[in-house]
Amino acid sequence: MRRPNTTEPSELLLAERRMLQSVVEAARLIFGAAASSVFLVAPESGELVFEAVSGEGERHLLGTSFPAGTGIAGWVVASGQAMVVDDVESASAFSRRAAESTGYVPRSIMAAPLIADGQCMGVLEVLDAAPSAHSTLDGTDLLSVFAAQASCGLELLLRLRLAERDQPPTVDSGVLADMLAERLRERGRLPAYHPAVRLLALADEIISAER
Repeated sequence: MRRPNTTEPSELLLAERRMLQSVVEAARLIFGAAASSVFLVAPESGELVFEAVSGEGERHLLGTSFPAGTGIAGWVVASGQAMVVDDVESASAFSRRAAESTGYVPRSIMAAPLIADGQCMGVLEVLDAAPSAHSTLDGTDLLSVFAAQASCGLELLLRLRLAERDQPPTVDSGVLADMLAERLRERGRLPAYHPAVRLLALADEIISAER
């Protein structure tokens, strides 16, 4: 596992991290999990970089990275498909060495790809969820909902990064959450009144509070 570089992050990167942090915190709470995290794929190297962590490892993993293709997260990036493993020791994709380097070896992992602009930009993982969560179809569907939230946010923030080349971007209070919720409804994943959609407001609150 490679340690993070200490370059000062940009305003947009901080906004991205805050949005992703709200997703992992909500996912950990809903699934009753020991931890939840988001890896993003580094464009140049393909490394898997911890960009948001809630629960086990949250104090030291942010910004650390694994080589491309490592573990279950690497498999999800390569395949573009979700993976739910009730017993990691039975999964050939699981890397015990990588897990041990984080200081926490899970018993089970749920992982879903983050797809933006037609590409897998990263992976949302939930570690040691409550048994009723990762063993049901509804649990898998809900994981996909959280992954969709993160994907929509990434897509919007990537567009803001492109716009930054011409003029400084702004993230207005209320706008990001509304846009994310609308994107989810357009994809037919959730009705507007669903509690998971309302969790999107948390992302906007975090971004607004830290501006």
